[in-house]
Amino acid sequence: MGFYADELDYYALATNPVNDYVEHRILSSNTINSSIWSSGYQLIYMCNVALERLDNSKNLSNETKNQLKGEALFIRAFVHFYLSNYYGEIPYIKTSQYLQNVKVTRQSTLDIYIQLKDDLKQAQVFLKNEYPTSERIRANYFTVTALLARVELYHKNWKDAEEWSNKIINTASMYYLENDLSKEFLKESHSAILQLKPKKIGDPTNESKQFIFEVGPPPTMALSQKLVDEFESKDLRKQIWIKQINKGTDYWYMPYKYKQNTIKSESTEYAILFRLAEQILIRAEARIMQGNITGALQDINTIRNRAGLTNTTAVNSVAIMDEILKERRLELFTEHGHRWFDIKRLNKAEITLQPLKPGWKSTDILFPIPDTEIRMNPNLLPQNNGY
Repeated sequence: MGFYADELDYYALATNPVNDYVEHRILSSNTINSSIWSSGYQLIYMCNVALERLDNSKNLSNETKNQLKGEALFIRAFVHFYLSNYYGEIPYIKTSQYLQNVKVTRQSTLDIYIQLKDDLKQAQVFLKNEYPTSERIRANYFTVTALLARVELYHKNWKDAEEWSNKIINTASMYYLENDLSKEFLKESHSAILQLKPKKIGDPTNESKQFIFEVGPPPTMALSQKLVDEFESKDLRKQIWIKQINKGTDYWYMPYKYKQNTIKSESTEYAILFRLAEQILIRAEARIMQGNITGALQDINTIRNRAGLTNTTAVNSVAIMDEILKERRLELFTEHGHRWFDIKRLNKAEITLQPLKPGWKSTDILFPIPDTEIRMNPNLLPQNNGY
């Protein structure tokens, strides 16, 4: 989604299906688009199978069952959340019965939202505050709460978004910002709410495999100059999370949040899915939308001060909201599509991307339903506008 928005520049072959995202010319036959849909629903199917069979297990303790139920409900909601943001109205699948699923229809965004909240609140009941292991690689109560805060923010339920983010921010014994930004993405990071552990011990993250390059020009991608130029010169995030690669008089900027790019005896980094800084920015936005200027400024300045910057000069609601969007851009770049989802949900996609993307169309705010899925189940019609 960094290509689809304005975070990344593309350097690989024009024939690669990724380039369709760069140039905003995705077709319903695009292989990546089909994979997003099918792999998402495959995960949902596995969650449903787990939920249906856990109750029948005679060997698992109730404590283990509850943990697994909570995790399955969380993942089911997480995947539906992303699919709905990509495709709009989608089926919300709660059963593994293929004879039912083969005939499903798309549901309204309101119905999806209600079911998302229901899954997440059920998951909260099943999960404990503590993680089931010493690492933060499986969901706990606060992981689910982090997604709830994001869901409520996207649906403009400001009071609830603030309430859920508060629960995490106020648990300072477990979650606190790393003042040393070089520690933010280490596996021991205290700001991490949920991480993904590499498949093999000692492996780097998928992010570092994709983003890191040692010599120019980049084989696939680099940060856009437009993004890099938005950082203030003294911003520690620019100094620590971005690396400049030079070749003669040419230079490129590499995302450098994850720095391990070789196999070691032990992995030093785990990929982060949720972290505290996002929750602080969620609360800032929820606060300003409720008229709490003082509270919003406190949250913005918490993020800015940690980055070595002085307090924001924004004073009115419009300027403060602009500052929040900017801080989200600079804090969360190349992390799971935040930039795209922000400009989409705030109705800024067209004004942001039209000058940069010759292929931009207003209907690009949604992806097409894969044609293979429509052929298998015509109930998924009508196709999204523009495809």
